[in-house]
Amino acid sequence: MRPAAQQGFGALAAILVLVVLAGLSGAVLRLGQGSALGLAQDLAGTRAAMAARAGLDWGLYQAFKGSWTGCAGASQTLDLRADYGVWVTVSCNADTYREGETAPGTPRTLRVYTLDAVACNGASSCPDNAAAAAPTYVERRRQVQATDDG
Repeated sequence: MRPAAQQGFGALAAILVLVVLAGLSGAVLRLGQGSALGLAQDLAGTRAAMAARAGLDWGLYQAFKGSWTGCAGASQTLDLRADYGVWVTVSCNADTYREGETAPGTPRTLRVYTLDAVACNGASSCPDNAAAAAPTYVERRRQVQATDDG
């Protein structure tokens, strides 16, 4: 004859094991989601950095050979969503300096271009302050200075 107090102990142990396994699986799932979000942000950040560099290359061409020869406060937003999934705003400013002489008595004039490219995955332009609060928003900025004989 068995004592009645020992009945149901196996069911209690099985429920305890199931609760522990459910907690572990929830933790693994949450860790996987966090790592997937981190990977997506890393990829979007890399694309934005590449797009910012492409924007600088485009801006340098416009400053030296294209329509921005004066480069006085010129700015344009490029739609690179098809290639990189981002917008790029490129702006250019130029300053003129005198440095040395090209011939005795003739000053050498240099023009220094400062180009700034901001790439982001916002709604329509960069920087996008309205979208900046979203966890998937990324923004990368690159700047370059170039000189030519003015």
